[in-house]
Amino acid sequence: MAEIKIKTEVAGRVCSIPAALGASLSNGDEILLVEAMKMEIPVTATAGGKLKSVLVKVDDVVSEEQVVAIMEG
Repeated sequence: MAEIKIKTEVAGRVCSIPAALGASLSNGDEILLVEAMKMEIPVTATAGGKLKSVLVKVDDVVSEEQVVAIMEG
């Protein structure tokens, strides 16, 4: 299976991680939310697959294009 790296689009603070490890996700499913400029921006699956790991936790500060999760697709 191919490893899919999920990246943030914006810098900000992780405010929630609704996806569970091991969950089967489809393209566009929400993995986590990043708060930036008082807005919540979702970080979503870019392909279908299984959520293998989340590399951040709530309240972590992330940078633009940072890898925050790994999926197997």
